[in-house]
Amino acid sequence: MTVQTLQVLQALLERPADEHYGLKISEQSGLPTGSIYPILTRLETAGWVTSQWEDIDESAEGRRRRRFYQLTRDGTAAARDEVAEMQRRLNAVQRASWRSAAKPNWGTA
Repeated sequence: MTVQTLQVLQALLERPADEHYGLKISEQSGLPTGSIYPILTRLETAGWVTSQWEDIDESAEGRRRRRFYQLTRDGTAAARDEVAEMQRRLNAVQRASWRSAAKPNWGTA
C-alpha cells in the first residue's frame, strides 16, 4: 500500500461514518486532487469505499455537484488495520535508528 493511499485512508478515518468529497479529502490528506481520485477509484473497486453523486440543482446552488465517498464497514476495518500496520513499521524503524545512533563508533576513523 502506498503512502498516498494511507494518507487518503487516514483522512477518511477521521470521521469514518461521514461522507467526504474529493476537495475536502485532498485538503485533509495534503495530496492534490489529481492524486486522490485514482486512489478513491481503487478503494471503491476493492470495496473499501462507496460513492454517490450529490443530488442538487447545480444552477440553483451555483456550483457543480460533488461526488461523496464513504468508507464501508469492511473498508473501515481494513483501513484501520493498514494504518496501524504502517505505524508499527515506522515505530520499528525509529527504534532501530535510535539504537544505531546510540552505539559509539569507537575504533573507526
